[in-house]
Amino acid sequence: MKITWNGHACFTVETAEGTVVLDPFADGSVPGFEPLRLKADLVLCSHEHGDHSNRAAVRLSGAPCGVAVEAMESWHDDVKGAKRGPNTFHVLKAEGMRVAHLGDLGCDLTEEQVEKLLGADVLMIPIGGYYTIDSAQALKVVQLLKPRVTLPMHYRDAGHGFPVISTSEEFRAGCLNPVQLPGREITVDAETKVQTVFFTL
Repeated sequence: MKITWNGHACFTVETAEGTVVLDPFADGSVPGFEPLRLKADLVLCSHEHGDHSNRAAVRLSGAPCGVAVEAMESWHDDVKGAKRGPNTFHVLKAEGMRVAHLGDLGCDLTEEQVEKLLGADVLMIPIGGYYTIDSAQALKVVQLLKPRVTLPMHYRDAGHGFPVISTSEEFRAGCLNPVQLPGREITVDAETKVQTVFFTL
């Protein structure tokens, strides 16, 4: 399958069973990123904040999507949603692999969630802090879940992202097998080795 990082927490996952866009952001909602204009068979949003729920940015094909989806409820903060509300994980199952997108995770995982997410082929995880878990917390989650490919998201660099969230430096320093890719795409198959992928904007 081919996975494209569209910036912030938005990814396009193209599989033999269909194409899914996760967490498209609204025009102008995230500093530095150009407006999204995407195509897919299905769009999924972890929660209804503008930087994650711009369904209008995705033109749907109208074709049935054969990607199996499991939704898992969590929280956007560490006080059961009292600050920022609910958050939903989406686990995609296609081509014999599992792809987990954790949205704006802001709390510890439950034992049940760990059990269901353990050993995912691809894990998309926020690392920037302030609105989500921070890099130190994200590293612990990755150690718990042991994914093959980790795709950090929801962080800041010199020209992109919210000023109040952190850069990827701390996460990069502590992660397993960091890989810097040119561009925004990665192809994942059964032979892909354990790695943490950082894209070049």
